[in-house]
Amino acid sequence: MLVSLLAAARAAVTGSLRPSLPIYPESAQFRHERFRNKVSREPMTFRQGLAVWRDFLFNKPSGTVPDRAISVQPLTKADLLAAPDNSVWRLGHSSLVFKLNDAFWLTDPVFSKRASPVQWFGPKRFHAPPISIAELPPIKVVVLSHNHYDHLDHAAIRQLQHKVEQFITPLGVGATLIRWGVPPGKVRELDWWDDVEIDGVRATATPAQHFSGRGFSDGNRTLWCSWVLQHPDSKLFFSGDTGYFDGFREIAERLGPFDIAFMETGAYNPRWVYVHMLPEQTLQAFLDLRARWLYPIHNGTFDLSMHTWEEPFEQITRLAEQHGVALATPQMGEPLDMSAPHGGSQWWRPSAE
Repeated sequence: MLVSLLAAARAAVTGSLRPSLPIYPESAQFRHERFRNKVSREPMTFRQGLAVWRDFLFNKPSGTVPDRAISVQPLTKADLLAAPDNSVWRLGHSSLVFKLNDAFWLTDPVFSKRASPVQWFGPKRFHAPPISIAELPPIKVVVLSHNHYDHLDHAAIRQLQHKVEQFITPLGVGATLIRWGVPPGKVRELDWWDDVEIDGVRATATPAQHFSGRGFSDGNRTLWCSWVLQHPDSKLFFSGDTGYFDGFREIAERLGPFDIAFMETGAYNPRWVYVHMLPEQTLQAFLDLRARWLYPIHNGTFDLSMHTWEEPFEQITRLAEQHGVALATPQMGEPLDMSAPHGGSQWWRPSAE
């Protein structure tokens, strides 16, 4: 939510016009020049938006930013190349590297110091990425869930495009990449339930309950989605950003159950529960998906809400223990063999260092 407000503020200052984006009349999600969720909500009023800004600027509690260096395992190109197939590494926030059929897939790559339209203001990273873009091996596919600044990093896309074979995106996001200079032949846009098979991995764009926009005038002009990746050795769910909705059960009925669900667990607040899940909703969504392992993401990298930075980890750990859920919490940069997952460590606690 905060990065969306920052984008809106920038648009107001610069006077930016509505971007030239295509329309998608064939999509069931596209109505009246905007994409829509299946269940609508009342839009945030100007006064409500001001209240959010006031709280972020003047009423921040202590502890939303770490008071010590976050433990990160450095990662090299050689590490990635030598790792077994069906491995995953978290680079931060919702950026994951998957090794599938000996090729690398990268989700929502954000490498910039701030999740913001400008690099002099906005949420600053708690930690550097475990690996630089220059050090990454060739990337088979970049998978994008939506166009918010903490998921779609303009500088990262510009640097990555020369080593990426394909970008797969929800409707409209691909057009943005092309405007940024990505060759059209590298871009594939999908609507909900569309799929594409790339070198033995099937990627399906699945529903999510969220919104999009990088300024005042482009709200919901591009689609948002979650993703299912089906590989001979694993079936994976990547949530992107979403509120809790009954779509999780439908995804499980159509494409589940899943081996690992990479689930948004962070940057939540009761005021925006429609578009971001509270921890107990993340747990319920995981149960709806009928997955074996829960891997929490969307936390530990940026200060995007009012909770302490470690609260998402503590809350989901407590809930997983209560419900007997297998939880994986590797450090940033730590490999996880998805054929034999492990719980990781409680690295966010000072006693774990």
